[in-house]
Amino acid sequence: MKFSFNVEDASQIFVGAFALAVPISFSEEAWRLGETLPTQNLLMLFSLSVLFLGLFTYQSVFQHNIKSRKFVFVSRIVIAYVMTALVVALVLFCLDKLPLLEDPWISFKRIIVISMPASMGAIVVDSFDKE
Repeated sequence: MKFSFNVEDASQIFVGAFALAVPISFSEEAWRLGETLPTQNLLMLFSLSVLFLGLFTYQSVFQHNIKSRKFVFVSRIVIAYVMTALVVALVLFCLDKLPLLEDPWISFKRIIVISMPASMGAIVVDSFDKE
């Protein structure tokens, strides 16, 4: 199966991620959670995010048909999550809540915390016109 990812796919992921990243990024609770969440919990949150992305992608985007498209399936999940993380980082940066130089670990944790719901928004919008 040929890998197909175009500007429309990218824009759908960006819009879906942005739709959920913005309200959550304005939340002081999300900022504090990014500061206080233990690493083990952060890893669980990241794993749940990737798991739900995979399940939704499998069910809706690929409609249970990944047998000959495993690379495309995994790539779609990775691309959606990375693009979501970039959107979240941009929003946090604009809000001056991404201390990349002062505390990169806090920045990374905030991105992971907010990327979980934002990635679901991204993949849902991306699935609107698939297959």
